[in-house]
Amino acid sequence: MLLSQLPEDVLYHVLSYLDCRSLSRLSQACTSMRRFVNRDAVWRKIAKERLNTGITRNGTDIYPHIPLKERVRRAQNWCHGSCRKAVALKWKTKLMPWLQLDGDVLFLSQAADIGVYHLRQDLGRVQHSPFEVYSGHKGDVCRFVLTDSCLISGGSDGKILVQSRRRDMAVELSGHKEEVNCLDSKEALIISGSRDQTARIWTLTSTTPTVTIPMYDRVWSVAINPTLSSFVTGTACCKNFSPLRIWDVERSACVCSLGSEFRRGAGVLDIVFESPFQLFTCGYDTFIRLWDLRLSTQKCVMEWEEPHDSTLYCIQTDGNHMIASGSSYYGVVRLWDKRKTECLQFFQLSSDTVSSPVYCLRITSSHLYAALATTLHSLDYR
Repeated sequence: MLLSQLPEDVLYHVLSYLDCRSLSRLSQACTSMRRFVNRDAVWRKIAKERLNTGITRNGTDIYPHIPLKERVRRAQNWCHGSCRKAVALKWKTKLMPWLQLDGDVLFLSQAADIGVYHLRQDLGRVQHSPFEVYSGHKGDVCRFVLTDSCLISGGSDGKILVQSRRRDMAVELSGHKEEVNCLDSKEALIISGSRDQTARIWTLTSTTPTVTIPMYDRVWSVAINPTLSSFVTGTACCKNFSPLRIWDVERSACVCSLGSEFRRGAGVLDIVFESPFQLFTCGYDTFIRLWDLRLSTQKCVMEWEEPHDSTLYCIQTDGNHMIASGSSYYGVVRLWDKRKTECLQFFQLSSDTVSSPVYCLRITSSHLYAALATTLHSLDYR
């Protein structure tokens, strides 16, 4: 009996013992074997172990429209640092931009406006001019988030704007006395944090906050738990309490504080929920930390240290094994494998003479986009 004549379930089992290179060679044996090997089911086990293939830890496929074999090939490029670097956009004035991705569309804040750009995925480029612009702030946009129907932004003018993505509605939320450093939104819930040392809970149905929580310190970052039952705040750590605290949404009460050994000034600049009980943080103390929020532990379970002792402004994860971080000097982006303590790859995006932090970064299966003070960089891993 030929190998291709085996029952499919038996053949799947046989191929599960092969590595990436062996499967690629086998697909060249004949047409029927190539068709079989190219099926996603053959590559799923390998894809779960690779970086940024879109297979999350719980098995969810983020990019079902891209063949798994192609994503495994790209994952090898992520691992080995094989990419094409390009400056996608430039501007003259130094800013602190923020960006978000929605499919083949990129949202980028520049001063008081948020521009919307088409991504040319076939060429790995960003359209030079925005096809749409959201405005309304009297100061710079500090943070913004996207929902299915709205763009919600916080500015240095202390205002929060909720603008319909269909452009048929715009609502101004007033309450903060100073700049809105951070915000997050899921469904109808909005959480904001400000330099005025308060965190506020809002809903899309009201223009005033439902709850104002005194934080007694500047709030640099917030993140809502995917369950919507709680949220986390990260403060500047200029007071005698932990900069990381978990709050119950319904009771507006502090549930617990995370960590106890933060040095003064070790503020938390970015917070990312990977699951309801897995939380990543980074900030001035140069560490990426993974926190286990299950009731039995609620502690830091892993740490990754920026080797050049630089502040970490932002982090992103692929939902499985990869972390990407942006540091405060020379536009350095680092890729980390959670299963290792050492940095996997790093890229310096700004020149030796002009240093800029990486204020925000976003990843897809094939690209990494990093926003610096005067440039938006694109790293193409295809």
